Amino acid sequence: MNAPEGPSNNLASRVQQFLDERRRLGFKLQAALRMLPAFERFVANADHTGPLTIDLMVQWASQVHARHMVDGQADRGTVARRLVVLRPFMRWLRQFEPATEVPDDSSVGALPGRVAPHIYCEAEMVALLDAARQLGPSDGLRAATYTTLFGLLASTGLRISEALNLHDADVDLDAALLTIRQTKFGKSRQVSLHPSAIGPLATYRALRRQHVRSSLNTTFFVSSRGVNRGEPLGDRQAHRMFEQLRRQLGWVDRGGHGQPRIHDIRHSFAVRRLILWHEQGVDLDQRMLALSTYMGHVKISNTYWYLSGVPELMALVGARFEHYADLGACDYE
Repeated sequence: MNAPEGPSNNLASRVQQFLDERRRLGFKLQAALRMLPAFERFVANADHTGPLTIDLMVQWASQVHARHMVDGQADRGTVARRLVVLRPFMRWLRQFEPATEVPDDSSVGALPGRVAPHIYCEAEMVALLDAARQLGPSDGLRAATYTTLFGLLASTGLRISEALNLHDADVDLDAALLTIRQTKFGKSRQVSLHPSAIGPLATYRALRRQHVRSSLNTTFFVSSRGVNRGEPLGDRQAHRMFEQLRRQLGWVDRGGHGQPRIHDIRHSFAVRRLILWHEQGVDLDQRMLALSTYMGHVKISNTYWYLSGVPELMALVGARFEHYADLGACDYE
């Protein structure tokens, strides 16, 4: 970016001005609120002068967490998604800095379509929970925290962010309900709990109260070690522990992301439910809206994607088609 003529012309103030304008227009800005200030800090630390360039943006977009890397390099899809967040800001910035470059699909390629997730089999989930139970120290809360967290994800299909944002008051075990507040798309919903989940959640809550002071505003899952003891369990902590256990278990990826992910537990929940309904002879089309609402999908097409994007379900759809094709053939004989 060109050298500023005054304090209002630096990149930080432009980022804030852009975010303020977009917020007034009603945009949610969840990704932009995180990524644009991060990009501004990257530019400042790089001592960049002159117009903002696509090369600079790609450098920033490629600095991702290890879980978004494949063979030691940033996943192309992740880089593309981060550049998409920058694009509206760069177009807006051109009115002040005409030489600003705007990333397009030619920068790193178009946003990739959804790829098949790793669908965990029952044995893998059992192994994950068993490994979490072995976490030390033996007299601490750590093992119970991760065992209960991963078990909750498997039994409800929650997003990891939704589980970590639960407060104690959001977990009503008497009514077997979770209240999910301000989710990924800014909506709230209630999620019913299977009876088998009530006991483990109650046991964890009682143990947590023995180790840390709790209130209704306490997050349900807390960190149990060091200076963060009693603080909300963070997303990075949860992913780091999952990756540690995944490496320990030696899983081989069956999806298209390069390695099994914590988010694939959510996908596995949806697939298991659809397979169960299929085995029960339930009309899947009649159940799709219920599943979509339960999982907090903003569009029902996101739920129908499982039928065409997941090999385990594509086989079921193929079998259904062959069944109806056979019935049709009999009708004409």
